[in-house]
Amino acid sequence: MAGVISIVGGGMVGASLALALQRSDAGRDWRIRLIEALPPAANAWQPSYDARSTALSWGSSQLLRELGVWSQLAERAEPIRHIHVSDRGHPGMLRMHAEQEGVPALGYVVENAWLGQVLLGALDQQRIDWLAPARVTALQPADQGYRLQVEGDGQSHWLDTDLLVLADGGRSGLLEQLGIHRQARPYGQTAIIANVSTSRAHQGEAFERFTADGPMALLPLVEQRSALVWTLPEDQARQVLALTDAAFLRRLQEAFGYRLGELLRVGERSSYPLQLIESDEQVRPHLVVLGNAAHSLHPIAGQGFNLSLRDAMALARHIRQAWAEQAAPGELARLQAYLVEQRDDQRLTIDFSDRLTRLFSNRQTLLGVGRTLGLLGLDLLAPAKSLFARRAMGLRS
Repeated sequence: MAGVISIVGGGMVGASLALALQRSDAGRDWRIRLIEALPPAANAWQPSYDARSTALSWGSSQLLRELGVWSQLAERAEPIRHIHVSDRGHPGMLRMHAEQEGVPALGYVVENAWLGQVLLGALDQQRIDWLAPARVTALQPADQGYRLQVEGDGQSHWLDTDLLVLADGGRSGLLEQLGIHRQARPYGQTAIIANVSTSRAHQGEAFERFTADGPMALLPLVEQRSALVWTLPEDQARQVLALTDAAFLRRLQEAFGYRLGELLRVGERSSYPLQLIESDEQVRPHLVVLGNAAHSLHPIAGQGFNLSLRDAMALARHIRQAWAEQAAPGELARLQAYLVEQRDDQRLTIDFSDRLTRLFSNRQTLLGVGRTLGLLGLDLLAPAKSLFARRAMGLRS
């Protein structure tokens, strides 16, 4: 049995799915088409102080090892050996250590450009049809799949596909064409993203700090930088973004404290509004919605890409099983089985991220006392702390 799988979106999630599929001998008669709106990078990866990054859980590092790319990724992956969680103005804190969990690292922080280059570089051009730059502008359901109108190189043409995977972040308008609605719950916050340098070495420690204005994180990066995610109310974020570098560092120092010594440098700043977005539908016959198109999470818990990677690997297993059985991978029953398998993981991860954010963004006095007791309890009770750590590590038990 032969056919075509089209993945719309050649970012980290789409590329991971393509990698997971190309490793199957059972699907040799199937073409995997990866469609990406952005052109491929003309130059090889170059280090940059301002490179944006992604936090990979320990579980994700094992999945990437399964894909055969971890050894190369690890060349520029900074291990998270310790995590320090605190609530500003309250005595409770939680500390987690990789050694206590029996792993070399609780997670890793990798620059997005490096992660993207490694994933795309591992694609087998004999198995993957790489269309970039190209955009899917329209799609039509067909009897056994979809028809896609693809624009690229100044031309427009229609392509048929047996299974369509939308991994484009939900920004292309294709979900709207299909009548698939996404529920958005704004947090009323803006995330400020930047890299900073500190006078004290981070020593592989990640800091999650909850303040009256919103949560922040400083994650360890290679070359003794730290990746900052600072969430603020929208009006405050605009004011902070307008500050000079020196004034920005003073404001950040006041909010974060001196656990990493003096803040010495801040790189280029960017920002985006924060909201929890969930798609009402993730599967239809011959269709899967994947990645941020399916669920977009608050960044402070660092769970977004990790959940999407687990989804992609689970979907790949179901597709490979269909290939092995000489069955159509786009059959609704099979895609529903994939979703049932992932539903609990998705719900637990989304709720973990959302409730953590909302709990520590609420400044009611009684909740503050509860948070203090909760952090102290987690820090003192080893089984509870280990359970919390394993959820943060992307492990299900």
